[in-house]
Amino acid sequence: MTVRDWGLLILLSFLWGGAFFLAAVAVREVPPLTIVLARTGIAALVLAAVIRPGGDAWPLLRRAVPAFAIMGLLNNLVPFSLLFWAQTMIPSGLAAILNATTPIFSILVAHVVLADERMTAQRAIGIGFGFLGVVVLIGHPGLVGEGLALTGMLACLGAALSYGVAASFGRRFRGMGLSSAQVALGQLTATAVMMIPVAGVIDRPWALAMPGLPVIGAVVALAVVSTALAYVIFFRLLASVGAVNTALVTLLIPPSAIVLGWLFLGERLGGQHYAGMGLIGLGLLAVDGRVLRRLGWVGGAG
Repeated sequence: MTVRDWGLLILLSFLWGGAFFLAAVAVREVPPLTIVLARTGIAALVLAAVIRPGGDAWPLLRRAVPAFAIMGLLNNLVPFSLLFWAQTMIPSGLAAILNATTPIFSILVAHVVLADERMTAQRAIGIGFGFLGVVVLIGHPGLVGEGLALTGMLACLGAALSYGVAASFGRRFRGMGLSSAQVALGQLTATAVMMIPVAGVIDRPWALAMPGLPVIGAVVALAVVSTALAYVIFFRLLASVGAVNTALVTLLIPPSAIVLGWLFLGERLGGQHYAGMGLIGLGLLAVDGRVLRRLGWVGGAG
């Protein structure tokens, strides 16, 4: 990876880590489902405006519509809703730490549903560390009586599981002749369309009080910067350095979210949260395998 690649990777970690910070600001005045609708709707409009000048056509294939709907449900609607709801109960940094378990769930789901993604000893070690980190986070004695905190953490894990299922489902787009940008636009558009009746019935956005300018700015930034722009950078990294190197962003997102929450929201995490983050980080490094291979602990097969 070049210096430019590392720069883009660190920038992406701040964009996605910033999503947790921006969501924490937004949920103070706007219900979670309305934020999901605004995030996906605005991001879809931005991508639709830039995709044609970028050389891609709008993804209007009829056979892709059902896949866009399912991907939008698994990769956006369910996880975004759960994460935003969770952030009404727990700090943004803790939500980001729990969301870092996404690769762990992706491996488990892929092992079950994909014939060419079988479990290896290296991955099993990583999964073990990851779930040990979750146990440290959720099993802390101080949380036994904190029902809301526990509910919020379980919601984050549910979001990570949904992302894991989406990762396996998303492989079917390879055979449709669609670019990554087209898939991003298709799934975001599908999510926004599905969210209109959901948010309309549950939140009734038109009846809500007008939020303040900081909250409006947070929602717009969440859509434009942490979704539309982040997708563009993500897909550029996928093309230049591959999926394995791009996945390193998972290790960088929690620190970004923790720093932003500490600086601007006054959030503080306890020692058990950092211990859990460390164990999850070890698990992700074990899954990646490169550090273990450099130390000579595992072979090169991965």
